[in-house]
Amino acid sequence: MRNYRHMGRCYLAGLAALALWGCASQDSSPQAEVNVYSARHYDTDQLLYDTFTEQTGIKVNLIEGKNDELLERIKNEGSNTKADVLVMVDAGRLWRAEEAQLLQPISSAALEEKIPASLRHPEGLWFGLTRRARVIVYNKDRVQPDQLSTYEDLAQPEWKGRVCVRSSSNVYNQSLLGSMVESQGTEKTEAWVKGLVSNFARDPEGGDISQIKSVAAGQCDAAIANHYYVARLASSEKAEDLDVTAKTTVLFPNQDGRGTHVNISGAGVVANAPHKENAVKFIEYLASPAAQAIFADSNNEYPAVEGTKNSKIIDTYGEFKADTVNVSAYGRNNPEALKIADRAGWK
Repeated sequence: MRNYRHMGRCYLAGLAALALWGCASQDSSPQAEVNVYSARHYDTDQLLYDTFTEQTGIKVNLIEGKNDELLERIKNEGSNTKADVLVMVDAGRLWRAEEAQLLQPISSAALEEKIPASLRHPEGLWFGLTRRARVIVYNKDRVQPDQLSTYEDLAQPEWKGRVCVRSSSNVYNQSLLGSMVESQGTEKTEAWVKGLVSNFARDPEGGDISQIKSVAAGQCDAAIANHYYVARLASSEKAEDLDVTAKTTVLFPNQDGRGTHVNISGAGVVANAPHKENAVKFIEYLASPAAQAIFADSNNEYPAVEGTKNSKIIDTYGEFKADTVNVSAYGRNNPEALKIADRAGWK
């Protein structure tokens, strides 16, 4: 009998141990986490993730990569993907994720209230979180303020040999063309591109900062660039960068018309997200006042949510009128934009 009692005690102890193991396993399971695949490469974004974890107890697991690399990774992972949230830079790239059916629609009263309709997908596939103005930067010694006010001006004959811009293979320029196709139509957009190309001071090369530096050096008189690259130079501790900003100024084009083209960085919930609820919470957090302030201060981007203060450097540029065309049109019109650039000889 004693042996049976001993066996019974062992059996009960085993069950208890198994139960404890099960509880421990459940507690350590990856339920209180969200897996973020991000194409934003800013160290300051870590503050966003840390703050989210502090507020919610949800751990952020970050995978960084280039936009196309992340898209390909999620495609290859298929239904086994660990990705919950996809963060992309540029609406055109979010469209690529949309076309590949990598995102799922979500319904969020908080996001629909805070994010303007023009900065989010009409069906809730993704939401813009920051705004990026595509501005004109010109040399203050070589251009008078009354000589330039619109993107269209850069295609006029008087600007021949005076314009710098990066390659049409860059998605920022493709999205600019996509927005123009939406509001101006294909014919007018193509006429503008042909005029712009004929006014190039050189063949396109380098990124936006290269264009800005070329303007300061007198290699061209004006360039098209995202605003935060100008701000990045202005906040630099290098004398040569500060010299560039001293010789140049920012113009927000088309203030008397449709407004300045704006793009976004944004996020969507991955179609096969294993932690959808946490993913929605994370994107809602990115639209919160605290997160929007971090976006503004860390990379000098314009917040997507109205009422958020801009960074001090951005405030010096003043207010501007933004084009209100829905940014989802950039991707939808991307194939046509590529054809226009090719026909016009924009390398």
